[in-house]
Amino acid sequence: MIVSRTPFRITLGGGGTDLPSYYENHGGFVFSFCLSKYMYVCLNRPSADELIRLKYSISESVESVEELKHDIAKACLQRVGIDSKIEIASLSDIPAGSGLGSSSTYTVGLLNALYSMQGHYKSLEFLADEACTIEMDILKKPMGKQDQYLAALGGFVRLDIDKKGVVVPTKIKLEKSIMNELNRNLLIFYTGQQRKNNKILNEQDSSTKKNNEEVLNSLHYIKESGYTILDIVQSGKLDELGLMFRDHWEMKKKLSSGVTNDTIDSIYDTALKNGALGGKISGAGGGGFFTFYCNKNHASLRSAMASKGLKELNYSFDLDGSKIISNHR
Repeated sequence: MIVSRTPFRITLGGGGTDLPSYYENHGGFVFSFCLSKYMYVCLNRPSADELIRLKYSISESVESVEELKHDIAKACLQRVGIDSKIEIASLSDIPAGSGLGSSSTYTVGLLNALYSMQGHYKSLEFLADEACTIEMDILKKPMGKQDQYLAALGGFVRLDIDKKGVVVPTKIKLEKSIMNELNRNLLIFYTGQQRKNNKILNEQDSSTKKNNEEVLNSLHYIKESGYTILDIVQSGKLDELGLMFRDHWEMKKKLSSGVTNDTIDSIYDTALKNGALGGKISGAGGGGFFTFYCNKNHASLRSAMASKGLKELNYSFDLDGSKIISNHR
Protein backbone atom coordinates (compact mmCIF):
# COMPACT_ATOMS: atom_id res chain seq x y z
CA MET A 1 0.00 0.00 0.00
CA ILE A 2 1.28 3.42 -0.99
CA VAL A 3 -0.34 6.69 0.09
CA SER A 4 0.56 10.13 -1.27
CA ARG A 5 -0.52 13.43 0.28
CA THR A 6 -0.71 16.51 -1.95
CA PRO A 7 -1.77 20.04 -0.92
CA PHE A 8 -4.30 22.45 -2.40
CA ARG A 9 -3.39 26.03 -3.25
CA ILE A 10 -4.63 29.60 -2.93
CA THR A 11 -3.51 32.18 -5.51
CA LEU A 12 -2.42 35.56 -4.17
CA GLY A 13 -1.48 37.23 -7.45
CA GLY A 14 -1.10 36.69 -11.18
CA GLY A 15 -3.80 34.07 -11.60
CA GLY A 16 -4.82 33.60 -15.25
CA THR A 17 -1.46 34.64 -16.70
CA ASP A 18 -0.32 31.00 -16.52
CA LEU A 19 -2.54 30.03 -19.47
CA PRO A 20 -0.72 29.48 -22.81
CA SER A 21 -2.93 32.00 -24.60
CA TYR A 22 -1.38 34.68 -22.40
CA TYR A 23 2.15 33.56 -21.55
CA GLU A 24 3.03 32.59 -25.14
CA ASN A 25 2.81 36.28 -26.04
CA HIS A 26 3.53 38.10 -22.79
CA GLY A 27 5.07 35.68 -20.28
CA GLY A 28 3.32 34.74 -17.07
CA PHE A 29 3.77 35.32 -13.36
CA VAL A 30 1.96 33.74 -10.41
CA PHE A 31 2.41 33.98 -6.65
CA SER A 32 0.51 31.40 -4.57
CA PHE A 33 0.66 29.37 -1.38
CA CYS A 34 -0.43 25.91 -0.28
CA LEU A 35 -2.88 25.01 2.47
CA SER A 36 -2.80 22.22 5.01
CA LYS A 37 -5.71 20.67 3.11
CA TYR A 38 -4.91 17.63 1.05
CA MET A 39 -5.71 15.11 -1.63
CA TYR A 40 -4.82 11.57 -0.55
CA VAL A 41 -4.19 8.93 -3.23
CA CYS A 42 -3.91 5.30 -2.15
CA LEU A 43 -2.48 2.52 -4.34
CA ASN A 44 -2.53 -1.23 -3.87
CA ARG A 45 -1.46 -4.16 -6.05
CA PRO A 46 -4.14 -6.86 -5.55
CA SER A 47 -2.96 -10.46 -5.54
CA ALA A 48 -6.14 -12.24 -6.64
CA ASP A 49 -6.61 -10.90 -10.18
CA GLU A 50 -5.31 -8.54 -12.88
CA LEU A 51 -8.15 -5.98 -12.78
CA ILE A 52 -7.79 -2.21 -12.58
CA ARG A 53 -10.00 -0.82 -9.81
CA LEU A 54 -10.51 2.92 -9.48
CA LYS A 55 -12.49 4.55 -6.67
CA TYR A 56 -13.41 8.25 -6.62
CA SER A 57 -16.95 9.70 -6.69
CA ILE A 58 -17.85 6.46 -8.48
CA SER A 59 -16.14 3.07 -8.72
CA GLU A 60 -14.70 1.49 -11.85
CA SER A 61 -13.49 -2.05 -12.32
CA VAL A 62 -12.03 -2.80 -15.74
CA GLU A 63 -9.70 -5.24 -17.46
CA SER A 64 -7.67 -2.65 -19.42
CA VAL A 65 -6.57 0.95 -19.00
CA GLU A 66 -8.36 1.95 -22.20
CA GLU A 67 -11.71 1.12 -20.58
CA LEU A 68 -11.31 3.66 -17.77
CA LYS A 69 -13.68 6.63 -17.84
CA HIS A 70 -11.58 8.79 -15.51
CA ASP A 71 -9.42 10.65 -18.02
CA ILE A 72 -6.65 11.74 -15.65
CA ALA A 73 -6.18 8.32 -14.04
CA LYS A 74 -6.19 6.71 -17.47
CA ALA A 75 -3.56 9.13 -18.81
CA CYS A 76 -1.35 8.77 -15.72
CA LEU A 77 -1.37 4.97 -15.88
CA GLN A 78 -0.53 5.07 -19.58
CA ARG A 79 2.23 7.60 -18.93
CA VAL A 80 3.99 5.44 -16.35
CA GLY A 81 3.35 2.17 -18.22
CA ILE A 82 1.01 0.36 -15.81
CA ASP A 83 -1.75 -1.54 -17.61
CA SER A 84 -3.13 -4.04 -15.08
CA LYS A 85 -3.33 -5.26 -11.49
CA ILE A 86 -3.77 -2.03 -9.56
CA GLU A 87 -6.29 -0.49 -7.20
CA ILE A 88 -6.49 3.30 -6.82
CA ALA A 89 -8.59 5.22 -4.30
CA SER A 90 -8.65 8.94 -3.56
CA LEU A 91 -9.88 11.01 -0.61
CA SER A 92 -9.97 14.79 -0.43
CA ASP A 93 -10.31 17.52 2.19
CA ILE A 94 -11.70 19.87 -0.48
CA PRO A 95 -14.64 19.23 -2.86
CA ALA A 96 -13.98 19.13 -6.59
CA GLY A 97 -14.90 22.20 -8.62
CA SER A 98 -14.04 24.63 -5.83
CA GLY A 99 -11.22 26.48 -7.55
CA LEU A 100 -8.28 25.26 -5.46
CA GLY A 101 -6.73 23.14 -8.21
CA SER A 102 -8.26 19.77 -7.35
CA SER A 103 -7.65 18.09 -10.72
CA SER A 104 -3.95 18.97 -10.73
CA THR A 105 -3.63 18.04 -7.06
CA TYR A 106 -5.00 14.61 -7.96
CA THR A 107 -2.72 14.31 -11.01
CA VAL A 108 0.44 15.18 -9.08
CA GLY A 109 -0.51 12.93 -6.16
CA LEU A 110 -1.32 9.98 -8.42
CA LEU A 111 1.92 10.35 -10.39
CA ASN A 112 3.92 10.57 -7.17
CA ALA A 113 2.31 7.37 -5.87
CA LEU A 114 2.67 5.50 -9.17
CA TYR A 115 6.36 6.29 -9.58
CA SER A 116 6.96 5.36 -5.94
CA MET A 117 5.23 2.03 -6.53
CA GLN A 118 7.65 1.39 -9.37
CA GLY A 119 10.60 2.29 -7.13
CA HIS A 120 11.48 5.38 -9.19
CA TYR A 121 12.43 8.60 -7.42
CA LYS A 122 11.15 11.67 -9.26
CA SER A 123 11.79 15.26 -8.23
CA LEU A 124 8.85 17.49 -7.33
CA GLU A 125 9.54 19.69 -10.36
CA PHE A 126 9.49 16.61 -12.58
CA LEU A 127 6.09 15.62 -11.16
CA ALA A 128 4.78 19.14 -11.82
CA ASP A 129 6.02 19.13 -15.40
CA GLU A 130 4.60 15.64 -16.02
CA ALA A 131 1.23 16.76 -14.65
CA CYS A 132 1.28 19.76 -17.01
CA THR A 133 2.04 17.47 -19.94
CA ILE A 134 -0.82 15.13 -19.06
CA GLU A 135 -3.46 17.80 -18.39
CA MET A 136 -2.53 20.41 -20.99
CA ASP A 137 -0.88 18.49 -23.84
CA ILE A 138 -2.43 15.02 -23.71
CA LEU A 139 -5.90 15.80 -22.33
CA LYS A 140 -6.08 19.31 -23.86
CA LYS A 141 -7.66 20.86 -20.78
CA PRO A 142 -8.09 24.67 -20.91
CA MET A 143 -5.84 25.41 -17.97
CA GLY A 144 -2.56 26.90 -16.89
CA LYS A 145 0.56 25.70 -15.09
CA GLN A 146 0.31 27.04 -11.57
CA ASP A 147 -1.86 24.30 -10.03
CA GLN A 148 0.56 21.52 -10.90
CA TYR A 149 3.64 23.31 -9.59
CA LEU A 150 2.00 24.46 -6.37
CA ALA A 151 0.61 20.99 -5.68
CA ALA A 152 4.04 19.46 -6.20
CA LEU A 153 6.21 22.02 -4.42
CA GLY A 154 4.04 23.30 -1.56
CA GLY A 155 4.79 26.43 0.46
CA PHE A 156 4.81 29.97 -0.89
CA VAL A 157 5.87 29.83 -4.54
CA ARG A 158 6.69 32.34 -7.24
CA LEU A 159 6.29 31.06 -10.81
CA ASP A 160 7.89 32.84 -13.75
CA ILE A 161 6.72 31.44 -17.08
CA ASP A 162 8.48 32.41 -20.31
CA LYS A 163 6.91 32.59 -23.76
CA LYS A 164 7.93 29.00 -24.50
CA GLY A 165 6.09 27.79 -21.42
CA VAL A 166 9.22 27.06 -19.39
CA VAL A 167 8.41 27.47 -15.70
CA VAL A 168 10.98 28.75 -13.21
CA PRO A 169 9.63 28.13 -9.69
CA THR A 170 11.05 29.91 -6.65
CA LYS A 171 10.18 28.94 -3.09
CA ILE A 172 9.59 32.12 -1.09
CA LYS A 173 10.76 32.00 2.53
CA LEU A 174 8.80 34.34 4.80
CA GLU A 175 9.47 35.44 8.34
CA LYS A 176 7.46 33.49 10.90
CA SER A 177 5.73 36.68 12.08
CA ILE A 178 4.51 37.43 8.55
CA MET A 179 3.19 33.89 8.10
CA ASN A 180 1.37 34.12 11.42
CA GLU A 181 -0.22 37.43 10.48
CA LEU A 182 -1.27 36.07 7.09
CA ASN A 183 -2.78 33.01 8.74
CA ARG A 184 -4.68 35.25 11.18
CA ASN A 185 -5.93 37.82 8.66
CA LEU A 186 -6.58 35.76 5.51
CA LEU A 187 -10.01 34.29 6.16
CA ILE A 188 -11.23 31.67 3.70
CA PHE A 189 -14.90 30.78 3.23
CA TYR A 190 -16.62 28.16 1.10
CA THR A 191 -19.53 29.50 -0.95
CA GLY A 192 -21.05 26.04 -1.31
CA GLN A 193 -21.16 26.58 -5.09
CA GLN A 194 -19.23 24.05 -7.14
CA ARG A 195 -18.60 24.65 -10.80
CA LYS A 196 -16.59 23.44 -13.75
CA ASN A 197 -13.78 25.77 -14.73
CA ASN A 198 -13.89 24.81 -18.40
CA LYS A 199 -16.58 27.23 -19.58
CA ILE A 200 -15.07 30.24 -17.80
CA LEU A 201 -11.51 29.38 -18.82
CA ASN A 202 -12.56 28.68 -22.40
CA GLU A 203 -14.17 32.12 -22.60
CA GLN A 204 -11.08 33.80 -21.17
CA ASP A 205 -8.79 31.76 -23.42
CA SER A 206 -10.81 32.61 -26.52
CA SER A 207 -10.88 36.32 -25.69
CA THR A 208 -7.13 36.36 -25.08
CA LYS A 209 -6.41 34.62 -28.38
CA LYS A 210 -8.58 37.20 -30.14
CA ASN A 211 -6.60 40.00 -28.46
CA ASN A 212 -9.69 41.30 -26.72
CA GLU A 213 -8.41 44.61 -25.37
CA GLU A 214 -10.38 44.58 -22.13
CA VAL A 215 -9.35 41.02 -21.26
CA LEU A 216 -5.70 41.58 -22.18
CA ASN A 217 -5.51 44.81 -20.19
CA SER A 218 -7.04 43.02 -17.21
CA LEU A 219 -4.48 40.22 -17.46
CA HIS A 220 -1.64 42.72 -17.82
CA TYR A 221 -2.83 44.41 -14.64
CA ILE A 222 -3.24 41.09 -12.83
CA LYS A 223 0.34 40.10 -13.69
CA GLU A 224 1.80 43.45 -12.62
CA SER A 225 -0.23 43.43 -9.42
CA GLY A 226 1.15 39.95 -8.74
CA TYR A 227 4.66 41.40 -8.47
CA THR A 228 3.33 44.10 -6.13
CA ILE A 229 1.52 41.53 -3.98
CA LEU A 230 4.73 39.49 -3.66
CA ASP A 231 6.59 42.63 -2.51
CA ILE A 232 3.81 43.45 -0.04
CA VAL A 233 3.89 39.98 1.50
CA GLN A 234 7.68 39.86 1.74
CA SER A 235 7.81 43.33 3.32
CA GLY A 236 5.12 42.50 5.87
CA LYS A 237 2.94 45.50 4.97
CA LEU A 238 -0.02 43.18 4.81
CA ASP A 239 -2.87 45.69 5.14
CA GLU A 240 -2.04 46.78 1.60
CA LEU A 241 -2.89 43.25 0.49
CA GLY A 242 -6.61 43.80 1.07
CA LEU A 243 -6.67 46.88 -1.14
CA MET A 244 -4.79 45.00 -3.87
CA PHE A 245 -7.34 42.20 -3.65
CA ARG A 246 -10.15 44.70 -4.17
CA ASP A 247 -8.56 46.10 -7.35
CA HIS A 248 -7.72 42.57 -8.54
CA TRP A 249 -11.34 41.52 -8.11
CA GLU A 250 -12.57 44.37 -10.31
CA MET A 251 -10.13 43.35 -13.03
CA LYS A 252 -10.87 39.65 -12.75
CA LYS A 253 -14.58 40.24 -13.36
CA LYS A 254 -13.65 41.53 -16.82
CA LEU A 255 -12.07 38.21 -17.85
CA SER A 256 -15.32 36.31 -18.30
CA SER A 257 -19.04 36.73 -17.76
CA GLY A 258 -18.99 33.63 -15.54
CA VAL A 259 -16.54 34.96 -12.93
CA THR A 260 -19.30 36.39 -10.75
CA ASN A 261 -23.07 36.41 -10.29
CA ASP A 262 -25.62 38.13 -8.06
CA THR A 263 -24.99 35.75 -5.15
CA ILE A 264 -21.21 36.17 -5.30
CA ASP A 265 -21.53 39.97 -5.61
CA SER A 266 -23.79 40.03 -2.56
CA ILE A 267 -21.28 37.98 -0.54
CA TYR A 268 -18.46 40.30 -1.55
CA ASP A 269 -20.36 43.47 -0.68
CA THR A 270 -21.38 42.03 2.68
CA ALA A 271 -17.77 41.12 3.46
CA LEU A 272 -16.57 44.67 2.72
CA LYS A 273 -19.23 46.09 5.05
CA ASN A 274 -18.13 43.77 7.86
CA GLY A 275 -14.39 44.24 8.14
CA ALA A 276 -12.82 42.83 4.97
CA LEU A 277 -10.43 45.21 3.25
CA GLY A 278 -10.71 43.19 0.07
CA GLY A 279 -11.04 39.68 -1.25
CA LYS A 280 -10.71 37.36 -4.21
CA ILE A 281 -12.43 34.21 -5.36
CA SER A 282 -10.52 31.02 -6.01
CA GLY A 283 -9.71 29.64 -9.44
CA ALA A 284 -11.54 30.89 -12.50
CA GLY A 285 -14.47 32.17 -10.45
CA GLY A 286 -18.14 31.30 -10.49
CA GLY A 287 -18.10 29.70 -7.04
CA GLY A 288 -15.74 27.85 -4.75
CA PHE A 289 -13.83 29.67 -2.02
CA PHE A 290 -13.52 33.34 -1.13
CA THR A 291 -10.32 34.59 0.49
CA PHE A 292 -10.75 37.88 2.37
CA TYR A 293 -8.09 40.00 4.04
CA CYS A 294 -9.37 41.32 7.36
CA ASN A 295 -7.01 43.02 9.82
CA LYS A 296 -9.60 43.50 12.58
CA ASN A 297 -13.28 42.80 13.31
CA HIS A 298 -12.70 39.16 12.44
CA ALA A 299 -15.73 38.13 14.49
CA SER A 300 -17.96 40.52 12.51
CA LEU A 301 -16.79 39.10 9.18
CA ARG A 302 -17.20 35.53 10.37
CA SER A 303 -20.72 36.25 11.59
CA ALA A 304 -21.68 38.00 8.35
CA MET A 305 -20.39 35.14 6.21
CA ALA A 306 -22.19 32.59 8.36
CA SER A 307 -25.42 34.55 7.88
CA LYS A 308 -24.86 34.15 4.13
CA GLY A 309 -24.52 30.40 4.53
CA LEU A 310 -20.74 30.27 4.03
CA LYS A 311 -18.51 27.92 6.00
CA GLU A 312 -15.06 29.00 7.13
CA LEU A 313 -12.07 26.89 6.15
CA ASN A 314 -9.68 26.57 9.10
CA TYR A 315 -6.17 26.06 7.79
CA SER A 316 -2.46 26.45 8.25
CA PHE A 317 0.26 26.52 5.59
CA ASP A 318 1.71 23.44 3.92
CA LEU A 319 5.43 23.80 3.23
CA ASP A 320 6.20 20.27 2.04
CA GLY A 321 4.31 19.77 -1.20
CA SER A 322 3.42 16.32 -2.50
CA LYS A 323 4.90 13.55 -0.39
CA ILE A 324 4.59 9.83 0.22
CA ILE A 325 3.28 9.30 3.74
CA SER A 326 3.02 5.51 3.59
CA ASN A 327 5.02 3.04 1.52
CA HIS A 328 4.57 -0.69 2.11
CA ARG A 329 5.45 -2.31 -1.20
